[in-house]
Amino acid sequence: MTPISRLTASLLALGLCLPTGALADTEFAPWSERAIQDDVDIKDLARSGEDPIPVLQPIGEKLFEAKFTTLDGAGRPDATRAIVPTKVRRPPPQAFQRLAGMDANSCASCHNEPVIGGSGAFTANVFVSEGFESTDFDTVDPQFSNERNTVALQGAGLIELLAREMTMDLRAQRKDVLDRARAGGEPQTIGLHAKGISFGSLTAYPDGTVDISALDGVDSDLTVRPFSQKGVFASLRQFTVNASNDHHGIQAAERFGAAWTGTDDFDGDGHADEMTPGQVSALVAFQATLPAPTRKQDLPDIWRDAAQAGEKLFADVGCTSCHVPSLPLESLIFHDPGPFDTAGTLRQSDVETPLALDLGTLDWVKALPRDDQGRVLVPLYGDLKRHTVADAANDTFGNELLAQRFVARDVFITSELWGIGSTAPYGHRGDLTTLNEAILAHGGEAAQSRKAYADLKESKRQSIIAFLRSLEIAE
Repeated sequence: MTPISRLTASLLALGLCLPTGALADTEFAPWSERAIQDDVDIKDLARSGEDPIPVLQPIGEKLFEAKFTTLDGAGRPDATRAIVPTKVRRPPPQAFQRLAGMDANSCASCHNEPVIGGSGAFTANVFVSEGFESTDFDTVDPQFSNERNTVALQGAGLIELLAREMTMDLRAQRKDVLDRARAGGEPQTIGLHAKGISFGSLTAYPDGTVDISALDGVDSDLTVRPFSQKGVFASLRQFTVNASNDHHGIQAAERFGAAWTGTDDFDGDGHADEMTPGQVSALVAFQATLPAPTRKQDLPDIWRDAAQAGEKLFADVGCTSCHVPSLPLESLIFHDPGPFDTAGTLRQSDVETPLALDLGTLDWVKALPRDDQGRVLVPLYGDLKRHTVADAANDTFGNELLAQRFVARDVFITSELWGIGSTAPYGHRGDLTTLNEAILAHGGEAAQSRKAYADLKESKRQSIIAFLRSLEIAE
């Protein structure tokens, strides 16, 4: 809140008012139609040593639920939705559209089922391009865009922490095999594993080069990117900056500001630096602290018994080879900016000290199980790895025509199933209405598990459905 807005609020509370001219100078009167009002200096917050969660979380929640207006800078008349700041090639026919965006007034207008931060109905689907270049389109023709359903954000802070630790593990293994190749004067090959998940192998040579052709499910830089249905965003911060421009036309200064574009109003809508680093951090903090999904309580006996049997069958047919029940997490300190944020997103090198959000102070985190080493077991039912999930016989998950961020059309990151009982419809387009349909749609690497499921008796298939529907986002 600006000094003028604080003064205005104080005077109004006393039944007084500012002079007309002073009130006209601010857009932060109590009745203001501006949605973006509160801010925080993250440098001062980091220096203070104050717990950032109670400072940032309520601001982030307010921003996540806010309905952005043109007073906030909503709209991008001269800019595209592209990840890299890009000027439009032709003026959009209107500010809001269901195609290349803008397509939402609020984060919560899509992420709202069954609670704020959750998934979205089919009517909330968006159309995405490859992200870098082909961002101007005004058709639903699949040659120009892919249709995507909204994914839930519950537990996202733990997901990002897992991805960070996996990335560090993989990069440490790469360094080790390079050191051994240089020391021994001969090529060395290593199988890459992080938290029990295999990511293929790589071969290092004495001259320092690396053969990455045998990597599996991860990018060549060995960064695990857990967000989006394709697994192409490394952090909540990157996701937030992208989505703010893409869906709302709210452009974060850390990417679209003068440091990178030479102007503080890249989209040409008359509003400078529409979202500050502090406001992005607040949105990140809100998402990172959303409680993880749980299991339904007080189930009737028939459902509880079926779910218990179904959980075992789910493993027996091979589904847990990708939908791993839990992964161990070493540290609960969520640094923002994160260690793998890159150019165009605020980086740790851009700040004196990153904010440190201790997720371990949250009650819902304290309730999670731990292993014999004291690590939190994150019950995600996923592996943070990309897989081929379609083939010629079953192309339901492979019929997109556009690759996204160089990820093949039939490759998607494993969906975390925690909360799946609350996030119908299913599939990357949200056009599968039942879990049974979603399971039977699997192909590629999941073909054998799909067949094993299909070969079960109906009663056993239903027990697997009972198990999956017991995994919920609590309301």
